[in-house]
Amino acid sequence: MVELIIIIAVAVVLLVGGGFYYLRSRDGGATLLEPPPARPRPEGGTDVLEAPAEADVIEALPEPEVEPEPVKLSFRDRLAKARGAFTGYFGSILSRGVDAQTWEELEETLIRADVGVPTTISVLDAVRAQAEADGITEPQLVLDLLRAELKSRLADSDRSLHFADRAPSVWLFVGVNGVGKTTTIGKLAHRQTTAGRNVVLAAGDTFRAAAAEQLGTWAERADAALVRGNEGGDPSAVIFDAVEHAAAKDADLVLADTAGRLHTKSNLMEELSKVRRVAEKGAGTVSEVLLVLDATTGQNGLTQAQQFTEAVDVTGVVLTKLDGSAKGGIVLAVQSELGIPVKLVGLGEGIDDLIDFDSDEFVDALF
Repeated sequence: MVELIIIIAVAVVLLVGGGFYYLRSRDGGATLLEPPPARPRPEGGTDVLEAPAEADVIEALPEPEVEPEPVKLSFRDRLAKARGAFTGYFGSILSRGVDAQTWEELEETLIRADVGVPTTISVLDAVRAQAEADGITEPQLVLDLLRAELKSRLADSDRSLHFADRAPSVWLFVGVNGVGKTTTIGKLAHRQTTAGRNVVLAAGDTFRAAAAEQLGTWAERADAALVRGNEGGDPSAVIFDAVEHAAAKDADLVLADTAGRLHTKSNLMEELSKVRRVAEKGAGTVSEVLLVLDATTGQNGLTQAQQFTEAVDVTGVVLTKLDGSAKGGIVLAVQSELGIPVKLVGLGEGIDDLIDFDSDEFVDALF
């Protein structure tokens, strides 16, 4: 009986082994088994992966670092140097009561910030009279009176940029060398074309090498037209041609560059007067003459403003590099002593860093 069971077991083993061999290779060779067909990729192109076994869990990769968006600086942030010139002195004033030294330190603060001696004396006389009338003895309240007085001095001014009743309007830009006239024109052209106006740039600086090329680069960036002449040519003729071109093309505005010149050279200032007259002989009207001043020059800018105003009747000031100057008081000096409002200020190198001057925001930033 045992032998019969053994015989049957051997037979079963032989039958199973033979069948497996037959399935593996009926022709005597080894056949590689094809991998199972891949699952169809779902829409969106993302492969579907099975979750790994618990022992094979792969540590997740760290999230990629996201580049932070640039921080947009406020008017106050950009006036850090000018504010430092004020607040350094204010700190010592606040540490004690109001006395004779308080007024001396306030005077020194304003003069160092290039407010100018006449304007400083006038401002402090008004503040001191108000403090005495109100019986104010607290330093912080004195500074509040000073802040209010500065705002009052800057408040009554027309800071808008004017257009003529009949196009094209002409805005003439004047100033000494190196203050940033050409860059200012380019940035302002960008502002005006963005606002939907058709703008023509006049390369009236025919003496500085590559001035027309620089203005041409800005014209491309601002999507504005450019009219230029020969190097060393008559700047009046270039600006006249630009105005006529603008009239023929129904353009709204001509922004006219002029060569930088020393305000002490009478012959150059007379030439600028001629440019001003010729600009209005054609189809256009000069509605703005903008003096570009470098804020870092301080009181020297006031002298420039006096001379240019006599030559071409300046209507407003563009103050460049205000973000890099500790002499922001020139704003008060120009307006108080010459009656010329600051209309635009440059607060950086970017194309959008030429902004309208806000007197309240300016004073608050200093304090």
